[in-house]
Amino acid sequence: MSKIYFAKIIKGIAGFYYCIILDEGERKGQIFECKAKGIFRKLGVKPLVGDNVDFEITDTKDFEGNIVKIHKRKNALIRPAVSNIDKVVLVLAVESPSPAFYYLDKYLINMSNAGIKVEICWNKTDLNMDKALEYAKIYTDAGFKNIIASTFEENGLEDLKEALKGEVSVLAGASGVGKSSITNILAPKANMDTNTVSRKIERGRHTTRHSELFMIDSDTFVFDTPGFTSVESPTFDKEELRFHFHEFEEYEGKCRFAGCMHINEPDCAVKQALTEKLIGESRYQSYKKMYEELSERRKY
Repeated sequence: MSKIYFAKIIKGIAGFYYCIILDEGERKGQIFECKAKGIFRKLGVKPLVGDNVDFEITDTKDFEGNIVKIHKRKNALIRPAVSNIDKVVLVLAVESPSPAFYYLDKYLINMSNAGIKVEICWNKTDLNMDKALEYAKIYTDAGFKNIIASTFEENGLEDLKEALKGEVSVLAGASGVGKSSITNILAPKANMDTNTVSRKIERGRHTTRHSELFMIDSDTFVFDTPGFTSVESPTFDKEELRFHFHEFEEYEGKCRFAGCMHINEPDCAVKQALTEKLIGESRYQSYKKMYEELSERRKY
């Protein structure tokens, strides 16, 4: 019987899954190109980047193997298709491209609804530090940890490393915000090694279209994911939406009407806080727009 190794899938391309061995021993850290056994197709289960798996080696010279078991997932995202995430670090550029706050807020809501912790990294702060601090304050007040960074000046990356330590994190964000630059700085050797194992299929054109997992150290992994261009609307009812905007919490129960939706009601504590600039204008506008979208969806 072949020896079984415990590993994590760090990349998947065209039916090949690159698995890094996590078992202690001489093979720890080695990467094998694996195929998934037919049983998974019959069960309707597709391996995901981030899966913990058991695999057997079929060719020691060419580093090939077969995945024989997929361990139970802690969680899984659909877009990007990744699993076993401890948290998402959402990377945004202060400028070039400017942040799309509505899509940012939608993404935060969806992660909150999925029970996944989110932290925000503001990159390209060398272009406008004042804006970075302004944006970070809005989202700190909303209950999120914010990291200020610049890959150009290599500032703030130690803070980011500390935030990632001991966890499996997704670096998510739109194209052009600097996710890949951050990954290359944090894990240059891992990036080089993973590209080397892709030599057989030579699919360089896929590098920005597939999620990839990099090992920073023995217990720290980061996903580099394709830029997201659209975000689905939340799946819950409009009445629940206000509970996902954490900066509203301290005003809950202080409005004139019980169950106030903070839209058109008079004597609303949230709208008063908005007037007093205690709640970010962009956050409130995102809330209002999402509330309207959820109201329209209910009609149909």
